[in-house]
This record gives sequence, C-alpha cells and structure tokens, in this order.
Amino acid sequence: MKRISLTATRSERADKFISAELSGEGISRSRVKNLMDDGQVTVNGTVRSASYALKPGDIIEIELPEPRKLDASPQDIKLDIVYEDEDVLVINKPRGLVVHPAVGNEDGTLVNAVLFHCKGSLSEINGVIRPGIVHRIDKDTTGLLVVAKNDKAHVCLADQLKDRSLSRTYYALVHENIKDDSGTVDAPLARSDADRRQMAVNYKAESAREAITDFWVLERFGDYTLVKCKLHTGRTHQIRVHMRFIHHPIVGDKTYGVKKEEFNLEGQLLHAGEIGFIHPGTGERVSFTAPLPEDFERVLEILRKRTK
Repeated sequence: MKRISLTATRSERADKFISAELSGEGISRSRVKNLMDDGQVTVNGTVRSASYALKPGDIIEIELPEPRKLDASPQDIKLDIVYEDEDVLVINKPRGLVVHPAVGNEDGTLVNAVLFHCKGSLSEINGVIRPGIVHRIDKDTTGLLVVAKNDKAHVCLADQLKDRSLSRTYYALVHENIKDDSGTVDAPLARSDADRRQMAVNYKAESAREAITDFWVLERFGDYTLVKCKLHTGRTHQIRVHMRFIHHPIVGDKTYGVKKEEFNLEGQLLHAGEIGFIHPGTGERVSFTAPLPEDFERVLEILRKRTK
C-alpha cells in the first residue's frame, strides 16, 4: 500500500485538485473518485466525497492499493481493428458485444478480446475489470472506441474526454419526422426513479449531470429520420435518452424505444461512426471512421425504396 500526503493550496473540488496534483503518476480524476468512494482518501482525517470543497491548508491523505493482477482473462475473440500502434487501439465494436465484464457478463467481452490481442499490455488505470477502457458504448450500439495500451495514453485520452477535445459522432435512425434540420438537446441526466437501470432527463436531482447532444438531419423517410449526433458530454445512454426526450426514440431501442417495431432488429440503430483525438504519442490530431453495420444499411435501403 502506497501512502501519499498532500496539502491543499487552493479552494477546489477534492477530486479535481488531487488528480491535478497526481497527474504525473498517471492517476486520473475518475480513479481519484473511485478511491474516495472506497474510503481511501481522507481530508483532515475524515473520509470525504469527490465533490468535497477543499480549503487551502487542508491535509489530504491518500492510500493507493498495490496494482492487482487483472481478473479478466484473455479470450480469443475476433476484433475489427481499425488502427493500432504502441499507444492506442481503435476498434469497431459489433452489436451484442459488451465492453467490459460485469454481473451477468463475466467473460466474452471486448476487454477479454483486447487482453488476448495485446497479450496483457494495457493501461491498468481503470482497474482489473476495465483495463485500457477510456470510454464505453452500449452493448447493442455499434462503432468506434479507443483503448489505451499504457497509463500515459490513458491519462491523455481521459483528459481529452473531460475537455471535450475527444470528438465522437454517431449516426441514428429515429422514429417520426424531425422538422428542424438541426438542433441541440441540453437536458441533464440522472438515474431514473422508476428503474435504476435506466437513465432519465431530470432537472432537479442533485445527482443529475450536464448532458448536451447536437444533431443534424441527414435523410427523411416519412415516419423515420436519419440523424447525425455529436456528443459534448458522454453520459450513460445519452443519445438514446435525449432522442426519446424530444419524442424521436431510436429505432430498435428495446429500453427507450417504442413497443412495436416493424423491423426485426437485435438492438438500436445507433452507430459510433467517427472518432477523433490528439494522439498521446505524436501530439497530432487523428480521426477514424467506420461504416454503418449491415442491419442498419438494410433498413435504410428498405426506407429509401419505400420513399422513392
């Protein structure tokens, strides 16, 4: 167990101050929050939350657990690799593949596949269950995500997520005709009171977090609209909840969509088609694209023929 002592030099959120002070050790803000949630950080001898407001002179004690061997085991699962070098791995995730192990999905995940492919050479910042995982996309959402192969790359990419310079563009087919050619949904999200497994727009809950999605109409098909969406924030289920909030749920979405669908789909037609970021090694901006999956294209072909 490694112990670190810090003295607050300014008034600031605890997680923000600590992560800034420890950035040289590859410790991200999300990891600091996890440490604080686990009671491994004290301020003046008292366990505090990540949002605690520090005051100059506060004494911060941090206990860093020794790195643990990864519990997730390597599995030979085929990956669609768009790009790879010594720092990052860009993957086009298929529908149905869970990103990391969790209750009910202990193996057969993207993490298991990446561990096999990289022979265990991954960032350990997110712990034993999510090595290398900087951001996620839902099980039944397809498309691009970037994996960090070392801690330095992870910190760099995580910082870009925070300052929103890591850009993600999604394509979605939604119900009904969107009349405006473009728009912005600025609506905070929190866990749903009705079902804690779901997210919902909530302007009052203390736990609600800012969520902003821009969208542009690409094609209209009468009762359906193809849109491009760009995330300013990366909240759980953000695009899916925001599109339902404006009364245009995503086609095939079994959680936030309509009860009766005309297409035989295994999941929502939501695809992370573009990703861009500053490369952790070169400092240059890079971008990658992935084509729509076959089932998405099949539905679009049906709708285009119908609306000719």
